[in-house]
Amino acid sequence: MDELPEYAERVLEVAERIPPGRVMTYGDVAEWLGDGGPRQVGRVMALYGGAVPWWRVVRSDGVLLPGHELRALERYREEGTPLREASRAAEGHVPRLDMKRARWDGAGAYSDEAHI
Repeated sequence: MDELPEYAERVLEVAERIPPGRVMTYGDVAEWLGDGGPRQVGRVMALYGGAVPWWRVVRSDGVLLPGHELRALERYREEGTPLREASRAAEGHVPRLDMKRARWDGAGAYSDEAHI
């Protein structure tokens, strides 16, 4: 595999540190890194995220990643990630993430290190 761009390495390292059952938004990851924005993080995840827990980096509205909803839902249920059941009007009745309960702020990601 070709060497990853430095920014991609940093994004993937954050994704790997998100605990099971918790999530960070694309914007949270960018803010935590102090670099880039939600679109840049989303691009990294789309290109390189398959090797890390990609289902833990999410949209801020809690909607599951289009095209990967069922795979992500299986992981969320395995990990006990808080979900909000879908309304009857929701397409496919797919739940959303309960962002108030599932969102992780990065606390404890590093014991005595600075952010990446």
